[in-house]
Amino acid sequence: MANTPHGGILKDLVARDAHRHDELVEQARNLKDIFLTERQLCDLELILNGGFSPLEGFMTEVDYISVRDTLRLAPVNGQHQGIVFPIPITLDVSEEDIKFLGLEKGVRVALRDPRDEAALAILTVEDIYKPDKHLEAEAVMGADDLAHPAVTYLHKHTQDYYVGGKIEAIQKPTHYDYVALRYTPSELRAHFHKLAWRKVVAFQTRNPMHRAHRELTVRAARQRRANVLIHPVVGLTKPGDVDHYTRVRAYQALMPSYPEGMAHLALLPLAMRMAGPREALWHAIIRKNYGATHFIVGRDHAGPGKNSKGKDFYGPYDAQELVAQFKDELSIEMVPFQAMTYLPGSDEYQPVDEVPKGTPTADISGTELRKRLRTGAHIPDWFSYDGVVKVLRESYPPRPKQGFTILLTGLHNSGKDTIARALQVTLQQNGTRSVSLLLGEAVRAELSPDLSHSPEDKHINMLRIGFVASELTKAGAAVIAAPTAPYSHSRKALKDVVVGSGGGNFFLVWVATPLEWCEKVDRRGLYKRARDGEIKGFTGVGDKYEEPEEKDVDLKCDLRVDTVPEIVHSIIMMLESQNLV
Repeated sequence: MANTPHGGILKDLVARDAHRHDELVEQARNLKDIFLTERQLCDLELILNGGFSPLEGFMTEVDYISVRDTLRLAPVNGQHQGIVFPIPITLDVSEEDIKFLGLEKGVRVALRDPRDEAALAILTVEDIYKPDKHLEAEAVMGADDLAHPAVTYLHKHTQDYYVGGKIEAIQKPTHYDYVALRYTPSELRAHFHKLAWRKVVAFQTRNPMHRAHRELTVRAARQRRANVLIHPVVGLTKPGDVDHYTRVRAYQALMPSYPEGMAHLALLPLAMRMAGPREALWHAIIRKNYGATHFIVGRDHAGPGKNSKGKDFYGPYDAQELVAQFKDELSIEMVPFQAMTYLPGSDEYQPVDEVPKGTPTADISGTELRKRLRTGAHIPDWFSYDGVVKVLRESYPPRPKQGFTILLTGLHNSGKDTIARALQVTLQQNGTRSVSLLLGEAVRAELSPDLSHSPEDKHINMLRIGFVASELTKAGAAVIAAPTAPYSHSRKALKDVVVGSGGGNFFLVWVATPLEWCEKVDRRGLYKRARDGEIKGFTGVGDKYEEPEEKDVDLKCDLRVDTVPEIVHSIIMMLESQNLV
């Protein structure tokens, strides 16, 4: 089977412009810069290396509209119809960027990696246009629904204007992880040629692989007398997915289970859109450019889950049907994903639709697997491989080894600092993990001496506390943070950064001792000084304290009626109920 690149020629721009490298580097020094976002960086890399062939730059408006509305690039040179391409590849900029950079047709700008500021390419602007984001969401993702992660990204993170134009390549982005597994399309094609692999079945994944995945890929390859390319995405995926470092270690642990010489692992720096049918077609084109002759399209391929009404965004076989519509143009054969199930009686996996009715089967759902990882429960070897399970357990330790953050919020003199210190002692006595205490005044002196007591600076201080707490929580520590935390949006931001950094555990304890009592026992006279105007922005006097909503509170206490030992005991009981201590 032919495995010619999409459009006939692999657009390896780095190889094309290699002879001009030094000249382009010098030119980039004298140009204004666009520092790319993580998604733009992924897109640029696949434009540079030919993964997005036949693209040679970011889409102009005519291509963008054509792709959005017809799943094809705009026709050129008298073509009846354009080349199939289902996903817009665009470079978004703000109105401020346009003005600052002086962007207009013919202007050249350097595209830089934000991580090391290296110039990767030079873009020559062909046009600047303002997309209809609502129409784009409806056409590309199938619905303008913020429950879709790509729609949320489009509306909340994508800038208002797109810049289109061809690029001149300077260099690929530099990666420091899994370098030996990062093949360009040219390199992977050369690898297949060296091994005399004429037929290659590519498998797309953004999740860890287990025995069922291994069995279905082996089955697909044997049926077609082909080899297997495990080609996982290591760019942006769906929020909440297992991080790519863990996944790649799991793939590496899986590879020895394949018959000798059957399979190869390579990484794909793609920023997924989770666009279902269009995404599947896009994935097939990309794998075609990487040299695959066959591509496995899954059930609900690249689906993001439920919409805002609780229904799946896409039908289970929509992706397979769309890819099949373009089979004559793609020159890559679609392999329908076969759901596999384990048969305990014969100790083997078989496709679900080939198992006789009434035959005992076994399976472990993703939810059940996460539960077993969380609790440390046994994961049977018929489901996964010891090496894969070991990797997952290292990255997702059971609850007693997970870190957590407890945010004690309340007015000055509410007792939160005293409770925090007592809780620290109790947890240190427990001795199962390190304990870090972030008291309000101490943290402000160390982390935020440059900040005032304005509402804006109080929020920034909370973000800094959140950053420190999240890093410690990720490392498995117990973090006790006790700032005043007067604003609900600041408390939410702190929670989001802790929970969002690898799913950290977070608890909000509201020390609801009222203002009158706090002021009555104020031996340092801070409330009096605030009322006399000596201290500006003091919470409870010169600034408001927004009481937490009950739904956000994990524990509420009041030092007028609860003793410190009682409160600490309640917090420990709460942690015990979550199996964290």
